[in-house]
Amino acid sequence: MRVSHAMQRYAAEIYRLQQDHPYATLSMLAEHVDASLQAVSRMLTRLEEGGLLEREPYRGVRLTPAGEKAALPELRRHRLLEVFLVKVMKFGWDEAHELTDGFAQGIDQKLEDRIDELTGRPTRCPHGEPIPTRAGHIAPTRDRSLTSLQPGEIGHISRVRTHDGPKLRYLAEQGLVPGVGFRVVSHAPFNGPIRILADNQDHILGHEISQVIWVETFEGDVDPNLCNRAGCPLPHVAEMYGRIPARK
Repeated sequence: MRVSHAMQRYAAEIYRLQQDHPYATLSMLAEHVDASLQAVSRMLTRLEEGGLLEREPYRGVRLTPAGEKAALPELRRHRLLEVFLVKVMKFGWDEAHELTDGFAQGIDQKLEDRIDELTGRPTRCPHGEPIPTRAGHIAPTRDRSLTSLQPGEIGHISRVRTHDGPKLRYLAEQGLVPGVGFRVVSHAPFNGPIRILADNQDHILGHEISQVIWVETFEGDVDPNLCNRAGCPLPHVAEMYGRIPARK
C-alpha cells in the first residue's frame, strides 16, 4: 500500500502525541491537525488498514513499527524546514511550526538534501526536538521537565515543548531557548514558582511555563554558562539564537 503524504502527516502527529501519552485519542488528533472528528476517523481507518496503527478500545490508537517508519520522514522534513525558516529566512521560532505545515508536502528528496546542507546538517529543530536522519534513525531524548528539578541542580535547556506563540515569544524575550545553561536557585513547593540563574540573569518562572521547558542536567562542578559559549552540547540550536559563533 502506498503511503500518501497525508497519511505520513497523521502518523507524525500520532508519533508526537505518543511522546507524552500511551495512546493518541481522536479528539487529540483533531485538535493537532485542525480537522473534524469525522475526517480524522476516516484517516485513522486508512492507517489501520495499511498496518500503520493499532486501536485499543476506549483508549485510542498507537503506531505500529511500520507506522513509526512512515512518520519519521515527515518529522525530518518538518523539523529541517523549521531550522531553515529560523536560521536562513529569519522567521521567529514562534512562526516556524505553523508555516512549515504548508511547505512540507512539496519537499522532494533533492530539496530536502539541499536544505539539510544549507542549514549545516542540524540535529535539532529550533525548539530542540531531535531531527531524524535520512536513514530513519532518531536520537533518544533523556531530558525532563524543569518542574522536576531541585535547588542547586545545573543543566541546559534541551527542548521547549510547545508551539504556543505567546509562550515562545516570552521565552525568546527572556533568552530561555535551547542550548542555554542554568542553575536552579529555588523551587517553591506545591507547583510553586521556580527561580533559575541563566546567562547571568535571574528568572522566576511559574509552573505553567516551566512545564514546557525540558532540560538535561549535569553532575558535579559544571559551569552553567557552558552552553552560552563554544562547546555547547546543542551547537546547532544555540547558533540559531546567537548563543555561540557559527562554525566555519
